Amino acid sequence: MDTGGQGTLEPRLRLLRFLTPNGKDKQLDQSRVLPNKPERVGFGRLARDSSFELILTSVLLFGVVSIVRWVIGPSPISRTIPGIHAELWIVGAAVALLLSGLILSPPGRASGGHTNPAISLAMWRFGVFPGAGVIPYTIAQLLGSVLGVVAARRVWGDVVAEPTVVYAALQPGPGWSTWELFATEAFGMAVIVFLVGLCLAVQRLTPFVPWIVGALVGIGIAVLGTATGGSLNPARQFGPAVVSGQTQFLCVYLVAPLLGAAVAAWLRSLLQYRRKVLTHRLCGTVRHPATNQL
Repeated sequence: MDTGGQGTLEPRLRLLRFLTPNGKDKQLDQSRVLPNKPERVGFGRLARDSSFELILTSVLLFGVVSIVRWVIGPSPISRTIPGIHAELWIVGAAVALLLSGLILSPPGRASGGHTNPAISLAMWRFGVFPGAGVIPYTIAQLLGSVLGVVAARRVWGDVVAEPTVVYAALQPGPGWSTWELFATEAFGMAVIVFLVGLCLAVQRLTPFVPWIVGALVGIGIAVLGTATGGSLNPARQFGPAVVSGQTQFLCVYLVAPLLGAAVAAWLRSLLQYRRKVLTHRLCGTVRHPATNQL
């Protein structure tokens, strides 16, 4: 038997082990080696996940309208809160918890828990979500927004239509121009998408993304509530605006977050080009590249 080949092979193996001494280090940095290819999904899977997005967005908007109805609208709760700024911080905290919970729910884990057309667009630009899914997700999210608002009206009655609630429809503050509204909403969404992209590119940070998203949206509501309303989501404003008839600034609330998301995705690709986003799921679940399993 020829052992000469084995004699030359052993030093090479020892050198290879020396260069990669710790397999755990390689696992911790999987974002450098996993390809960010979007999952291939069939029509049935896409229809199912779009249905989940419709349900999730319906629950989100039902929750938003309900929170506004009790915290800002006429209620024993609102009468105990000193001023609009305190009310906005409470609304922001409640929406943050609701959004994080939806992302971590079984439907949220399955579909990605986007509940926001700008997030779906960003995930496509990150290269982890199929382009064919952007339009179905967006339609489902916008339709879910309307259904959630209608459901809130059915549950809470006419009080939802009163001037202090108005179906939770948003309007810019006094003195805010259309361009200022557009720039602020686009910038706010860009910050969220940029930070989410950074975290989803590092596997050990992905479990924190649901809470990061919730916190950023909650802070946006509290800080921007008296200025732009803090929508940061085309679906957040679509249902309330359509049902209430307050569509004057709807185009801005729809387009600005989409543009901000696209710019943020491009900027992240420039600054973090060595790392690839691992998943479109905001819950942080990463698909195994070899088996195409979750």
